[in-house]
Amino acid sequence: MRRGTEEILSGVYLIGGPNVTQADDAAVYLIDFKGELVLIDAGAGGSASQLVRNIEMLGLNPALVSHVILTHCHIDHIGAAPFFREKYKAKIVIHEMDAKALETGDSVRTAANWYGTTFPPTKIDRKLTGARETLKFDNDELHCLHTPGHTPGSIAVYLDRSGQRVLFGQDIHGPFHKAFGSNIEAWKKSMQTLLALEADILCEGHFGIFRPKNKARAYIERYLEEYE
Repeated sequence: MRRGTEEILSGVYLIGGPNVTQADDAAVYLIDFKGELVLIDAGAGGSASQLVRNIEMLGLNPALVSHVILTHCHIDHIGAAPFFREKYKAKIVIHEMDAKALETGDSVRTAANWYGTTFPPTKIDRKLTGARETLKFDNDELHCLHTPGHTPGSIAVYLDRSGQRVLFGQDIHGPFHKAFGSNIEAWKKSMQTLLALEADILCEGHFGIFRPKNKARAYIERYLEEYE
């Protein structure tokens, strides 16, 4: 296994992020649904070929990546999504409230301007709507929850597998900026929604993987206290 990648749970992997691919990447997670692969986020874009190699190093076929689920519209999470769509026909999934930033290549809403780069206007294959949608893969379910706050269309994703609840809760820490359309009060409600899930494992976007349940909860509660 390539140094830095990690199997978090059976068929759930960390394949990208600052200590795995490149410094500007947020965490990239991969879920294997009996051969059909799903990415949670896609890094900042420059590490697309490294992500492919990491998938191959796990003995998996990157051509089987069917969906790239984006937790929000920022460049460090969405950068390689167009690559996977173009090369492997993967479907890009994001909440409708963050979709326009990708469709128009908005350098402010995608925060590409923060990184001194651009994001190409990109077609979205599925726009999530409302508070909750469940995506089915094989006999598994991937639950997508609308968790506005950091951005208007932020989502968290969770999966129940092997008796464990794995929560992909990217950018719980913020930051919060007017240019992002951030809303602290909405974020506080979103964090209560995540706490209610009682996840056993929290896969965060920038600060690692927190387990068991009490550490996952403590991580979220720490930020709630900070913004009181």
